[in-house]
Amino acid sequence: MKVVVVLPAYNAAATLEKTYREIPHDLVDEIILVDDGGSDNTVELAASLGIRHIHRHPFNKGYGANQKTCYTLALASGADIIIMLHPDYQYTPKLIPAMAHIIASGLYPVVLGSRILGNGARRGGMPLIKYVANRVLTFFQNIFLGAKLSEYHTGYRAYHRSVLESIRFMDNSDDFIFDNEVLSQIIMKGFAIAEITCPTRYDPESSSISLSRSVVYGLGVLRVTIQHILHKWGIKTHRRYL
Repeated sequence: MKVVVVLPAYNAAATLEKTYREIPHDLVDEIILVDDGGSDNTVELAASLGIRHIHRHPFNKGYGANQKTCYTLALASGADIIIMLHPDYQYTPKLIPAMAHIIASGLYPVVLGSRILGNGARRGGMPLIKYVANRVLTFFQNIFLGAKLSEYHTGYRAYHRSVLESIRFMDNSDDFIFDNEVLSQIIMKGFAIAEITCPTRYDPESSSISLSRSVVYGLGVLRVTIQHILHKWGIKTHRRYL
């Protein structure tokens, strides 16, 4: 199977090289970096590292829009397994072989790197308020979406191409809630999801959204959950799940 790692980047020059060096290049067939209109030298650095597939948005479109470009390019390249890795070094690239193997072996078509399993989130520096919000929102969605995930908010994900081809990810938000919408779509379609323990780092160089954006994200999670329920129960159809 062709394994493609996508790097949704935004001002990631300070951490890109560390991330790139830890990617298992003997396993990964292709790396695609999408720069979302950043103001630093991420694109130039990526080229100097040998990343051949680089796409740059002319302006900042948003985290979700970045992923839309990443997945579209990965599917067009013939990828069988697509792994999203943030180039801010918050998630370790060393889990790529495990995530790819789970999908390649046919065990699960979706794998999430969970910061909550193994209690690594707080040890890795996740702020207490974000940890509590993570647990509350995850508990809420597990009840109403009918899943049993340790968290819905990780940015470390691997998909079999059939998953991305089956969901309307282009209909999702261009903002941070994109990740949550994708999981809602995957659950609605009935795809099985695996989770593996992922150590995380909250360094000064790692990206993190502000408190106000976190509140907006939390409200978005509630909206996605309600839309999911209404569609599942046949009360109100939502285009995202068609």
